[in-house]
Amino acid sequence: MVMEMIVPRQIRNVALVGFMGVGKSSVGRLVTGELQFEFVDTDEVIESRTGVKVSEIFAMHGEAAFRKFERELVEEMASRSGSVISTGGGLVLEPGNLASLKSHALVVCLWATPDTIYQRTKHQTHRPLLQAADPLAKIRALLATREAAYKQSDVLVSTEQRSIKEIAAHVLHHFRAAQLNPPRL
Repeated sequence: MVMEMIVPRQIRNVALVGFMGVGKSSVGRLVTGELQFEFVDTDEVIESRTGVKVSEIFAMHGEAAFRKFERELVEEMASRSGSVISTGGGLVLEPGNLASLKSHALVVCLWATPDTIYQRTKHQTHRPLLQAADPLAKIRALLATREAAYKQSDVLVSTEQRSIKEIAAHVLHHFRAAQLNPPRL
């Protein structure tokens, strides 16, 4: 019989995952200020490094190229401490990304219903995955394919009918609790 060694994780960062429009960037910036951490938005870092908007990367090179940039950035984040990492909505689908984040961060999934996400994103033109004839159907389909990955997060926090401040308070509570009593690998 082989026993796996269960080791407490080193929780040095907060990683916010979840679908577009759930508030990862807004909540992340509040949490960053409260913890006096550095805020890292993976989409913004990729745009800064490539000199191209995410929507243009998708259009010119395809989703696979964008996911490669994300994977490389996630690997880089493993050596960091004191960061709040706001990830792209599909980042957790890439094999290894979630495991890498969990090696150093409390992974918090922010979630909302498809209807709420649609209401929050329907006027945003920078969302390449929503450029569809029926964006709400696309949101439902994407959420269905991502749900299992999102549910592997350490914590799920609903953003329905809560202020950004309230959501940030939930994230901070879970982060502080995880630092005192780290989840195990």
